[in-house]
Amino acid sequence: MLVRLDGSISNNGDDMRYYAHTVQDKSPEEWQILEDHLHNVGELAAKYAGIFNASKWGRTIGLLHDIGKYRPEFQDKLIKQSARRVDHKGVGAKYAHERLDNPGKLMSYCIAGHHGGLPNGGYSSFSGGTTLKDLIQQAADLSANPHHVLKELDIPELPFQAQDAFQLTFFVRMLFSALVDADFLDTEAFLDPKKSKFRRPGPSLKVLQKKLDAKLAAFTAESRINQLRREILDHSSRQADLKPGLFTLTVPTGGGKTLTSMAFALRHAVRHGLRRIVYVIPYTSIIEQNAGVFREIFPSDTVIEHHNNLDHEVLEEGEDQFGAGLRHRLACENWDSPVVVTTNVQFFESLYAAKPSRCRKLHNLAGSVIILDEAQMLPVEYLKPCLKVLDELARNYKASIVLCTATQPALKRRDDFKYGLKGVREIAPDTKRMHKEFQRTSLIDVGVLSLEQVADYIRDREKVLCIVNTRDRAGNLYEMIRGKPGARHLSALMCPAHRTQVLREIKKNLQQGGPCRLISTQLIEAGVDISFPEVIREYSGLDSIVQAAGRCNREGENAGLGKVSVFMPDEGLAPAFKQQAGNASNTLRHHGDDPFSPEAIEYYFSETYWLQQEHLDKKNILEEFDVPRPNWAFRNVADRFKIIDQKMIPIIIPFDEQAEELIQALRFAATKGGILRSLQQYTVQVYSHQMDRLDSAGQLEFIDGAYAVLIAKEIYNPEKGLVIPDPVNEYGACIA
Repeated sequence: MLVRLDGSISNNGDDMRYYAHTVQDKSPEEWQILEDHLHNVGELAAKYAGIFNASKWGRTIGLLHDIGKYRPEFQDKLIKQSARRVDHKGVGAKYAHERLDNPGKLMSYCIAGHHGGLPNGGYSSFSGGTTLKDLIQQAADLSANPHHVLKELDIPELPFQAQDAFQLTFFVRMLFSALVDADFLDTEAFLDPKKSKFRRPGPSLKVLQKKLDAKLAAFTAESRINQLRREILDHSSRQADLKPGLFTLTVPTGGGKTLTSMAFALRHAVRHGLRRIVYVIPYTSIIEQNAGVFREIFPSDTVIEHHNNLDHEVLEEGEDQFGAGLRHRLACENWDSPVVVTTNVQFFESLYAAKPSRCRKLHNLAGSVIILDEAQMLPVEYLKPCLKVLDELARNYKASIVLCTATQPALKRRDDFKYGLKGVREIAPDTKRMHKEFQRTSLIDVGVLSLEQVADYIRDREKVLCIVNTRDRAGNLYEMIRGKPGARHLSALMCPAHRTQVLREIKKNLQQGGPCRLISTQLIEAGVDISFPEVIREYSGLDSIVQAAGRCNREGENAGLGKVSVFMPDEGLAPAFKQQAGNASNTLRHHGDDPFSPEAIEYYFSETYWLQQEHLDKKNILEEFDVPRPNWAFRNVADRFKIIDQKMIPIIIPFDEQAEELIQALRFAATKGGILRSLQQYTVQVYSHQMDRLDSAGQLEFIDGAYAVLIAKEIYNPEKGLVIPDPVNEYGACIA
């Protein structure tokens, strides 16, 4: 059975015509020709893969990915616009695997997975699904003979000398990204050209560099601290000529690392022809703040922020506060934007994902500058696989990686840390000297304190910041001191708009010399420009203690050194903090004269990684790729690589009149993208069991069955945020 030019069925091949996509209510003359689609995808994939010297690979998988649509059964399905399932991806995968030697065996993973996701190789997945081996065995042979396409196929060579199996699997993943993005974009251009026109790459990095230079030119360096910030900025910017690769930017807290890292990244990218800046942040609580800093400098359509709050994947066309609703969502799909601000979770989980929607953006990491802000926050249990992908991006994909922090983790390769990174270069000026120059605090270990003693400590001081490890402890301490003048509370149970309001009031109070006693969780330790004369912190990792110290005497405003105290609660530490606190305590014993020095920080992280060396790849991610080629388990790895095992879910809080208006608009709007984006500042993230508890108590409304809104306003405390009630049994007694 063949298809004539008019779409009817023929039994001879003289006038046959094959289609890639058909459109209901349009004539066959307006349908997409299969050969056109194959060539379009081939050229796009070649362009994307060409960034890492694999254009022939991209073109070949593009030509082969839909070759199974030449099957008469598939053409019959298209002509009749039937919903029945006819496999087409298996045909191309089988052809590549059997006809194109070893390169074809790599390509077959990409072709087989271009709709459902990268498959496992030769054995069954514990999460179900068809393996590559099964798919190839079940696939039909190429029943038509599209020789005009097949004669264009080229068997390429690997663009680098692979040293281990992981490099081959990562190459497959990057090829897969190039293919699925090319396939999606060509299909979208045919089926929805209006939407496709919204995809615009944005201004060049040269334009952004000029914008940032103009901003920095207005930077005054009158105080000693500002003079040091300028020195760090100027020195780091001069390192932009260095060859792309792996870098560290070690800047003391308050040293201006956000703009310094961006200044280096833009100059480095322009100098070496790199394509975009990807800024990776550990906390969702500060991602919008950093993105906001960049939006104040760069054009509004330049910066996208991609994280999981209210899931950007569902954003639709609509106006938002930046006037870029649809364009923003489209850019989030494949990170085709000059500046991308994202989270550790989104970044690293995507690099080990299997689904096309998660992998589409990966090819755009090639030839980019990737800044890892607060690099010490790399998840220890996934440290080896995280370092492996960073090394590979720099080694074979023309990316530059910048590990940016005040507390540089000991990630360089050494005899006792063979998984570390080689060839890392520091771009900040003399880190030891800068540490001394920026020294604004002294650290005191005040020993074991009860919660009541900590409360007394806070009551006795007019201006003090207390940071504890858990939301519950912060809430309890606040209740104990709330009657004192200037008592305030901060935690992630307060929506961002609420926290911003409180911080604004605290800063004003401090500037005016009024009393201020603030209890906070660790969310205040990163990205919050605030300064107290004294800080007391519950024991945690040394990096957290350093960050806490960064909120003390930040501008050197005190005559002497600000006082930072650490205490061990006699109620005990939460389990998640015991290992870190023990390592910090040990470091203080060895480096008590200067516990914040670069040597002390390196000692702390070296000990941390050495003590946990058996758990640096706790889910055995890399082992899945250290096997013969037919058994690579892409799907297994994607299922297991979850930085946050317990997914957190956003609840929208009717915090003020604007939130109320947005919630009302959300109920009735046909397109919700701009509304959801504006509502991000009114969300609180909770665990699924907490969500279930609130839902069971009738305290939530679900708009469109998807967006949880708090309707029990009485459980959102104006001082403490969301108060999640304890579970009760059927008789009303507390069971937790």
